[in-house]
Formats: sequence, C-alpha cells, structure tokens
Amino acid sequence: GIAMDLFGDLRRMNKRQLYYQVLNFAMIVSSALMIWKGLIVVTGSESPIVVVLSGSMEPAFHRGDLLFLTNFHDDPIRAGEIVVFKVEGRDIPIVHRVIKVHEKGNGNIKFLTKGDNNEVDDRGLYKEGQNWLEKKDVVGRARGFLPYVGMVTIIMNDYPKFKYALLAVMGAYVLLKRES
Repeated sequence: GIAMDLFGDLRRMNKRQLYYQVLNFAMIVSSALMIWKGLIVVTGSESPIVVVLSGSMEPAFHRGDLLFLTNFHDDPIRAGEIVVFKVEGRDIPIVHRVIKVHEKGNGNIKFLTKGDNNEVDDRGLYKEGQNWLEKKDVVGRARGFLPYVGMVTIIMNDYPKFKYALLAVMGAYVLLKRES
C-alpha cells in the first residue's frame, strides 16, 4: 500500500531531485537547531521551553502545558515564583512553586519548592540529605505558557510506536514534497 507508493515515488525521482529534497530536509533540521540555540542564548536557560508532565501544579498548570522559561542569574528568586529545577539523580526537570527563600548575608540563596497540588514540600524529591535548592539547580523560571500544546510530546513519550510513525510520515513528506 502506502510503503510501495513511497518507494515508487522515490524510484521515479531523479538523483538531482532526491539530493535536493535531502538537502531541504537537512536545512529544516539545522534551522530548527539554530532557533533552539538562539533561544538558549536569549533566555539564559539551557531549556527555554518545557512541557508540564504531571498534575502536581494544577490548577496553575495542567499536564501537557508548554512553559516558556528564562533564567537570568541577576534576577533574585522570590517566594511564589514558579521554577523549573533539576535534581541530581533525576533526568526530568520538575516544575514547582518556590514557597520559602533563605537569603544569607553573602548573597547566597537557598529555597524550598512545592507543587501547588501536592500535600507536602519537595524535600522528598531532592537528593538524599539535601533540604534546600540553590540557584545552580534552577533550569529556568516560568514566564508564560500555552495550554495543552505539549500533549503531543506526552503522547510520543507514552506511545513510542506513535512517535516513530509520526517521524516516518514527516520524513516521507519532506523527501517526497515537490516544489511548485
């Protein structure tokens, strides 16, 4: 069916068309990477866009919301702010609210976080023996969001076969798309 049509289209393309389509695809991928790197520089965050993966911040943010982050080191961290932080031993960053801030005389800041929808603070999530987060743990601070746009990411993580099917369809579309 579809696979045979794809191979038939590929065979009918001459080499020049095929090279052109492959280069076009490479240009799209490299442009996306450049935009991502540009966002990293502009926002100061290693991860300027993240998807909320759990319901721990409801009703402020829901699973699948896309958050836009900045991480300017001059900005002081304040109670009430929503931060995205990484904890040693965990791969996935966590999106939670700052509930307590301790500022020392030397400018050192330690703070405690909690999910709005959680009963207890995050000390149980931090690495063993760690009771407070520091600025170095912060990936970014939420500056804006788009509701539910990240659901595609969640579906692709939950159903890997869907992810590969979607990538195959997108790749085939880019390779076989004819310029008018």
